[in-house]
Amino acid sequence: MSGKKRKSGRLSITQHWLRNNLGVVVGILVVLEILLIVVVRNYYYSSTRQYLTSKMKIVTTAVVNASGDEQTNYNSQIRSLVESYDEKDKIELMAIKTDGEVDVTSSGFSPSENDNMTDYEDAKKSDTGIGTQIYELSTGEKVMAITSVISPKGSEYEALRMLSSMKNIDHQIFIMSMIITAIVVAVIMLMFFSGMFFIKSIVLPIRSINSITRRYATGDFSERLEKKRNDELGELCDSINYMAQELSNTEQMKNEFISSVSHEMLSRLDDAFTAQKQFSASAAHELRTPLTAIRGWTETVTSMYEDKETFKKGMRVITSETERLSQMVEELLDFSRIQDNRLTLIMDTIDILAELGETVLIYQERAKALGITLNYYEPKMLPFVYGDKNRLRQVFINIVDNAIKYSNKGDTVSVEAYEEDNEVCISISDTGMGISKDDLPKVKTKFFKANHTRRGSGIGLAVADEIIQRHGGTLEINSEQGVGTTVMITLPCIEQKKNPDNQATVDVELISSEPIENNDNVQ
Repeated sequence: MSGKKRKSGRLSITQHWLRNNLGVVVGILVVLEILLIVVVRNYYYSSTRQYLTSKMKIVTTAVVNASGDEQTNYNSQIRSLVESYDEKDKIELMAIKTDGEVDVTSSGFSPSENDNMTDYEDAKKSDTGIGTQIYELSTGEKVMAITSVISPKGSEYEALRMLSSMKNIDHQIFIMSMIITAIVVAVIMLMFFSGMFFIKSIVLPIRSINSITRRYATGDFSERLEKKRNDELGELCDSINYMAQELSNTEQMKNEFISSVSHEMLSRLDDAFTAQKQFSASAAHELRTPLTAIRGWTETVTSMYEDKETFKKGMRVITSETERLSQMVEELLDFSRIQDNRLTLIMDTIDILAELGETVLIYQERAKALGITLNYYEPKMLPFVYGDKNRLRQVFINIVDNAIKYSNKGDTVSVEAYEEDNEVCISISDTGMGISKDDLPKVKTKFFKANHTRRGSGIGLAVADEIIQRHGGTLEINSEQGVGTTVMITLPCIEQKKNPDNQATVDVELISSEPIENNDNVQ
C-alpha cells in the first residue's frame, strides 16, 4: 500500500517544471512588475513636482522683482499676479497671509477649512522655504501642492501656493501599469510554451529509451527505438537498436544451437547461456546508470532553466553520458565481433607515441578534476610498430581509464614508454586500490568485475587483451591490493631507432588544486 501511495503521489517532470521553474519565474516577474510600477509612479510624480517647482520659481521671481520697486503697491501687485495667472486652467495659484489664511486664489475660490496644508507648514520650517505634499481635497480630488515662502518687507503675504490635479498623471500611470502587466503575461506564456517544447524534445525520447532498455534487460529484443532526430539522441537510438539486433542474433543462434546439439552438449550450452545472461544483465546495468544520470539532469535542467550555469552543466552531463553510452555499446559490439571472429584490423606502420600521447591528453582534464596526478614519461623516439592505430588507441584508453577509475583523490597514475629487446614496452601504473590475489587471475576474464562499485561492463580488459594478442604482443597485469596496479604492454618493433636519451621526464603532470569527488553519474 505504501509503494502505491508513493507512486501515485510522485510528480512527473512536467509537473515539477510547472511547480518549481515556472512558479519561480512567475514570482520573479511579479516582483519586477511591482518594482517597475513603483518606478513609473515615482517618475511621473517627481516630474510633476519638478514642473510645479519651476512654475513656482517663475512666480516668486516676478514677486521679488516687483518688491524692488518702491513706487509699486506690493500687496496689490501680488493679488493682481494671482488673479491674472495665465495657467489657472491647469494650476491653482494662492496667496497666503502671515496668519496662514488664503487671501486670494487664481480661480476665485478659497480652499475648504478642512483641506490639509502641511506643505505650507513644511515650507516655513524648511531651509529652502519650499514644501510639497500629495493629498485629497474635501471634494475627493487628488492634488499635488507646493508652497514657497516669500517675505518682502512691508508685505502682508507670507507665501505663495500652487495646486495641480493628479488625475491625468494617475491615468498615465495606470496605462503604463497595464502595459507592464501585459509584457509580464506575455513573458510567462513564452516561458510556458518554450518549457513544454523542451520537455517534449528531450525528456520524452529519454523516457522511450529507458522503457526499451528495461525490456532488453528482460531478454525481449523485439522492439526497436524510433529515430526522430539526427543529434546525439538519434545516434544513441541507432547504437541501441544495433546492439539489440546483435543480441537478438546471438540469442537466436544460441537457441538454434541448442535445438541441434545432443544431450552431451547441453551442459556446455548451459554455461554459455549463463554467460549470455550475465552479458545481458551487465549491459542493461551499465546502460541504466548513464540513463539515470541523463534523466536526473534532465529534471534538474527543466527545473533550473533560468540558472544558465546549471543549465550548461546539465547539458554537458547529458552530452557526456550520451557519448558514454555510445562508447559502451561500441565496446559490447567489439566483444560480439571477437566472439564471432569478425574483428578486423587495419594494419599499417604507426608511431606508437602519437597514439599514447593522444590518450594522455584525452584524460588529463578528467584526472585533474578528480584530484589525481597524471604523469607521462615520454621518450624522444621509439621504433615504429606495425598495427591498427585505432585499435591500439582503444587499448590505451581502456587501460588509462581503468587506472583513473580505480584510483582515488590524491593517487598517481604514471604512463611510461621505452624500447627493450626490439620490443616497444608501455607501462601504465597507478597507486590506487589495487586487485586482490584471488581476483587478479580473473581480471581478463569476460564479464568479471573486481569492484562492483565502479562503472564498467567487465569486458574492456578482455577486448584489450584480444587486440594486443592479434598484434603479436602481450598484456600483463601486476597488482597488490591497497598498493596499486601496473599494466605492461609489449609490441614487436619493425624498425630500430636510436634513442639518445632514455626518457624525458614528466611532459604531462596534472594536479588539481580543487579536486572534485568521483561521481559515476557525472563526468
